[in-house]
Amino acid sequence: IPWSNVPAGELDAFYKEKGYFPALKPGEKETNPDVHSWEKRQPIAVTLGTSYDHWCLSLIARALGRTEEADYYLHYSYNYRNVFNPETGFFHPKDKDSRFIENLDYRISGGPGARDYYDENNAYIYRWDVQHNIADLIDLLHGNESFINALEDMYNTPYGMSRWEFYNTLPDHTGNVGMFSMANEPSLHIPYLYNYAGQPWRTQKRIRNLLDQWFRNDLMGIPGDEDGGGMSAFVVFSQMGFYPVTPGSPTYNIGSPVFSYVKIDLGEGKYFEIKANGASDDNKYIQSARLNGQSLNQPWFNHSDIAEGGLLELEMGDKANREWGSATPPPSAGKN
Repeated sequence: IPWSNVPAGELDAFYKEKGYFPALKPGEKETNPDVHSWEKRQPIAVTLGTSYDHWCLSLIARALGRTEEADYYLHYSYNYRNVFNPETGFFHPKDKDSRFIENLDYRISGGPGARDYYDENNAYIYRWDVQHNIADLIDLLHGNESFINALEDMYNTPYGMSRWEFYNTLPDHTGNVGMFSMANEPSLHIPYLYNYAGQPWRTQKRIRNLLDQWFRNDLMGIPGDEDGGGMSAFVVFSQMGFYPVTPGSPTYNIGSPVFSYVKIDLGEGKYFEIKANGASDDNKYIQSARLNGQSLNQPWFNHSDIAEGGLLELEMGDKANREWGSATPPPSAGKN
């Protein structure tokens, strides 16, 4: 339960039995005293976040050689499927009777901060909140093309109301490009998801556009709450040219470096260098890549590739190379 330090109760028991946190029906009053009066249940945010937690526990158990427990937690890391609405392609709140809440506006439903269903951001953001298993999300959305179209639809969907109406309900959903929010942690990985669907060039384009639009050296230099360094980390990683999409996975997604040369001191005389030959405002697209002297035709690399130092060398150009990295997506749970 969000913002609660109480022992596990009836909602936790419901989750263990049904595999999702239940939403209240429209007009139904909260009777559980453990639910915070302002933070509410946040059932989609909690269900998706707990699914990710299960995946993390599966990794820990496997590292300890406890295979049975690892398989148990990996199985429950798919619980996000229990709140996926196949008719709409969104994660959609269900009531305690396993019925989807009706008449939902994915842009703005859920009361202040959408907390009745989501948390601070709307359904368009939580649609992608399964970092541990993007490959399965692609399957749920019926393949790469539909997945790409859904991403593009998010960036192109208008408020459908005045801005003050939208921000009156979702004051933390700022830095908007359509329904995408550049200003909150659940959004930061989203621009890299094209890498998983065979179109890394779109990630390269989107990352550069977002950096240029929302992180300028002027009044628009920060689009929302810094929240402990998450936003700055996104900018620093993205300007260097890579990003850890899935905490817990020792892998990095490749984006589009802003700088032509970066040298990271790893300590003990080890360095990770990134050379983006020809990088400029126009030359945002990767034409080819080499990692530690070997050809690299995928939009990601392992931490072990650079842990002892290394060199990522990219050839940049002003036109998208739609073939580079398209055939080998980053790993997902169960598809490593």
